[in-house]
Amino acid sequence: MRVVDAHFHVWRQADLPWLTGPMQPRIFGPYEPIRRDYPMAEYLADCAGTGVEKSVYVQANWPVERAEAEVAWVESVALETGWPHAIVGYADMTAPDVRPALDRLARYPRMRGVRQQFHWHGKPLYRFAADPELCRNPIVQKNVARLADYGWAFDLQVFAAQMAGAAELARACPGVTFVLQHAGMLEDLSESGRAAWRQGMTMLASEPNVFAKLSGFGTFIQRNDPLHIGWLISETVRLFGAVRCLYGSNFPIEKLWTGYGALIGAHRQGSDGLSQAEQTAIFHDTACRVYRL
Repeated sequence: MRVVDAHFHVWRQADLPWLTGPMQPRIFGPYEPIRRDYPMAEYLADCAGTGVEKSVYVQANWPVERAEAEVAWVESVALETGWPHAIVGYADMTAPDVRPALDRLARYPRMRGVRQQFHWHGKPLYRFAADPELCRNPIVQKNVARLADYGWAFDLQVFAAQMAGAAELARACPGVTFVLQHAGMLEDLSESGRAAWRQGMTMLASEPNVFAKLSGFGTFIQRNDPLHIGWLISETVRLFGAVRCLYGSNFPIEKLWTGYGALIGAHRQGSDGLSQAEQTAIFHDTACRVYRL
C-alpha cells in the first residue's frame, strides 16, 4: 500500500532547547534515546520497506524567534534529499497581525500549513499553551483565518476539554482546513475520559473543515498497542469518515518505544475492518489532498 506519513520530524539537537541542557519533563515520558540529531537519512532507513512514499514535516518547537530558520533548514534538507514533500511550520497566532510572519514563510515552496500547539491541561506536565481558551481568542481567530489567503492548513492540537472552543475556531475560519493532531490526544482512558473525548470529537467532526490525524497514539501509554490504536482508529473514523482521516507516524517520538514497521503495522491492523477505499484514504489520499502533495 502506498503511504503518506503526514506527521514526522527530523532535527538537529543544537536547534532545540528541549534536547539540550538539563532534561525537561515531557508529555511522552523519558526521552534520552532521542536527545541527538535525527537526520533524514535515519528517518528514511526507519520507514524503508513500509510503503511510505511521501512525508509531511511538522514543526518541532525551535525557539519561536527562529521559526523561519526552521522552515529554511527543512527546505534545504528537501532540496538535498527529496524529502519531505511538505512542511508545516510555526507562526504565532496570538500576534497582533500574523501576516508578516506568514509572508516570510511563504518564500519556501514546500510550506503547506502552520502548527501552534494550543493544548492546555490541568496537569502541568501535559500543559503547553499558557491559556486554555486560545481557540476563542478573537485575535487568534482572525490570524488563523488568514491562512486561507495562503492556501495553508492549521494543525490543531487540543485536549478534549478544549474541543468546544476548537469547534468555534473552525467555524470562525471556514476557508481553513484544520488537522486535529493525534486524533484529539486522548489522555484519560477511563470511561468518563473516553466519553468526554468522544463528545468533543463529535463537536469537531460536525465542522466539515476539520480533519483528524491518526498519529501519536503511544504518547500517553508509552508503548505501541495495536488494540489501543485500533479502538482510536475505529472511533475516529466512525465520527469523521475515512476521507477526513490521515495517518502520521510522529517519528522519532514513537521510536522511543517501537520501530516504524511495527507502528505502521499496528495502524494497518487497526484499519483492517475498513474497505480498501477507506484504507487508501487514510494512508494516502487524504494527506495528499490536505497538504497538496
